[in-house]
Amino acid sequence: MATIKDKGITTEATCAQERLAIHDTFDILGGKWRLRILRYLNGRLEENNTFKKIQREVENISAKMLTKELQELERNGLVSRTPQDTRPITVSYAITEYGKTVVPLTERIAQWGLDHRMKIKEETKS
Repeated sequence: MATIKDKGITTEATCAQERLAIHDTFDILGGKWRLRILRYLNGRLEENNTFKKIQREVENISAKMLTKELQELERNGLVSRTPQDTRPITVSYAITEYGKTVVPLTERIAQWGLDHRMKIKEETKS
């Protein structure tokens, strides 16, 4: 069971609160691209992550979709956007400290996906 920490007090979440929390999580992190973008940015902490660089590295994402997803991630405090003093102006993106709290979740999801793929391969061999 999940817990709620509020003002130093920890209580167990109700089933309804857990369902709402899962809904909120998928609302913020769901979709095809957001976790991929966060994983990319987390792996490139010391780099200047421009829009074009992210678009090249996150395979098959359109410019329109990347713009939308970066705006959403920024709105939720997971990504920061820093305009550079260049001509033409370039913008650098980085994962925030708060965004880094998602990394353990992405690692668990990736591991589950790898394990699931192996399980399905084994089952189809039989």
